[in-house]
Amino acid sequence: MATLAPSRPAPLATTPGVRAAAVRHLGPNWYASVMGTAIVANAGATLPVDAPGLRTACTAVWALSLAMLLTLLTARALHWIHHRDRAREHLLDPAVAPFYGCLSMALLAVGAGALIVGQDWIGPTAAVALDTVLFTAGTVIGLAAAVTIPYLMVVHHKIEGASPVWLLPVVAPMVSAAVGPLLLPHLPAGQPQQTLLIACYAMFGISLLATLVMLPLVFGRLVTGGPLPLALTPTLFLVLGPLGQSTTAANKFADAAPGLLPEPYAHGFAAFAVLYGVPVMGFALLWLALAGALVLRARRQGMGFAMTWWAFTFPVGTCVTGAEGLAHHTGLAVFRWLAIALYVFLVAAWLVAGTHTLRGLFSGALLAGPGRGPVAPRPVTVRTR
Repeated sequence: MATLAPSRPAPLATTPGVRAAAVRHLGPNWYASVMGTAIVANAGATLPVDAPGLRTACTAVWALSLAMLLTLLTARALHWIHHRDRAREHLLDPAVAPFYGCLSMALLAVGAGALIVGQDWIGPTAAVALDTVLFTAGTVIGLAAAVTIPYLMVVHHKIEGASPVWLLPVVAPMVSAAVGPLLLPHLPAGQPQQTLLIACYAMFGISLLATLVMLPLVFGRLVTGGPLPLALTPTLFLVLGPLGQSTTAANKFADAAPGLLPEPYAHGFAAFAVLYGVPVMGFALLWLALAGALVLRARRQGMGFAMTWWAFTFPVGTCVTGAEGLAHHTGLAVFRWLAIALYVFLVAAWLVAGTHTLRGLFSGALLAGPGRGPVAPRPVTVRTR
């Protein structure tokens, strides 16, 4: 058995006892809350609607995600300094290690938000500088995780069944591919811009092919092994991540290629965005229905809140941005309304996950490790083998 949700960062604790336990049990899965918050801002700012105050609200949400990221980075640094043995245990735990991909995606999502909405408050120069730093760090960490975590799974982890969390490290390069084109206008024309675009396309391929290897294992686990444990059921929504993010990336390539790449490649990217994005978005909706049905079943059987509920946010947000891109390139109203509907779901999921997380923070249930500190909540555990 392995603890699913290590505790919250020290800066948010209220007493020394809880604060010490929080740092000791802090895990990389908490970066999912940063990803989920950032995607609310990023997807909302590019929504094909003209709603008064929407952009300002999205900018405020992005600022919140930046504050959360800085807090978690500080707490994780303290965790590695003071509890290095515990941090190493996370890497060797098959239930926790895949969440290291969340660090990369949190950096990338917040960095992209700096250019999408953050520049309204911090200015274009600071936004470009911030995104450059976060994109570079997130991409390096994501590529490292895409190699290191599968290596650990093969060599050190003892695994008996596939899990949707396996997608977390391999989808990180796809996030880099989708947000990298935002930096193209800020690079010198010619080779630098072309190199970044082609590099993003290469990371698109890395993540897509790795996902195609993983998905059959995940679905096969469901068919042969039955439903996931209740606390893990929300992780089925993680499958939406590579689907929506790859559709987003394909559309971003189509936006950037004209004038940057010679024909027929520029035109090819435009065609690829639709020819690839439409069927993948169709499969994403199919999986959304399947995952939603299984979550409702788990809820009826008593599934309570766990940090896995943040899986309802970022993956759905990638589908929002994917639908937004298809609405732009096809001109079809159906994709515009799909983006709006998915965004409503995203905001609702973010509010629910955020409310339960805050409640757990203020009560201490998410701050203290199992059996430690002044609060001793019943730990959320999942069977890993």
